[in-house]
Amino acid sequence: MIPSPLASTVLFHLGPIPITRPVVTTWAIMGVLGAGSRLLTRHLGLRPSRRQLALELLVTEIDAQIEAVICKDARPLLPLLGTLFIYLLAANLAGLLPGVDAPTAKIETPAALAVIVFFSVHYFGVRAHGLAGYLRSFAEPKLIMLPLNLLSEVTRTFSLMVRLFGNVMSGEFLIALVLALAGLLVPVPLMALEGLIGAIQAYIFSVLATVFIGAAAGSLHET
Repeated sequence: MIPSPLASTVLFHLGPIPITRPVVTTWAIMGVLGAGSRLLTRHLGLRPSRRQLALELLVTEIDAQIEAVICKDARPLLPLLGTLFIYLLAANLAGLLPGVDAPTAKIETPAALAVIVFFSVHYFGVRAHGLAGYLRSFAEPKLIMLPLNLLSEVTRTFSLMVRLFGNVMSGEFLIALVLALAGLLVPVPLMALEGLIGAIQAYIFSVLATVFIGAAAGSLHET
């Protein structure tokens, strides 16, 4: 019987809470990224080393990409969106490692990330306009648009989740199928393609999150 792509293997329980394989993989990715960040940011100086130059280039490029979308100073959004992109890139590429399943290939991880984006949109919207001003924006341009604007908040969050999950899950499923039917070396080109798709999906998810937050904060209309 073929397991459902929506099902996740439970590895152990913390009290009544089941801990699944994607959760453990996410913890491992968080640990690796946290430790790597700590090691790479030690001994930073005014005369940067090659390591420091590479890090500064990465941060500057992410900052520039955010600023190009929101047309505004990107620094308030950089910690959230930069971390989101780096995590997604690592999570999507984790499935290329032997014996590791990408956590984004299971529905709970894209769902959790989409929920984070959902609440971030409203947080930055309220911070930019105040609670009353932000709530009024849902009735623009006419009050009759209020139900549609509220519905769009839910549907675009659902779309964000499904897009990431579907693309990563289908790539992993295809590689596993070819591996089972054709042998060890045949899926190598597909794995390279899956790595490229994983990087593109991390970028798309992050850009869409930037667009949603920028629209809520009103910065997309500023020049």
